[in-house]
Amino acid sequence: MEIQKALGLAIKEIRLSKQLTQEFFSDISSRTYMSVLENGRKKPSVDKIDSLANAIGVHPLTILTLSYLIANEGLSLADLQKKVSDELSTINR
Repeated sequence: MEIQKALGLAIKEIRLSKQLTQEFFSDISSRTYMSVLENGRKKPSVDKIDSLANAIGVHPLTILTLSYLIANEGLSLADLQKKVSDELSTINR
């Protein structure tokens, strides 16, 4: 599955798990935008993902992580966490 579609599904899945409606986001996005986003027809900016995550009450990486798990069927959370951890350990900060 392409990542844009997976991102929309991840946002929808998290929103539904918190029992929130698309209208809940009216301060940051219209219901129409949320619908288009959740259907994978929009590419949200990093700022928009951050705003949505804050409104939902999750870290933006939770949305992105779930997106990659949806897009890469068969990839486990543990494997994804290890990959990210290994990659981050090679970056000199």
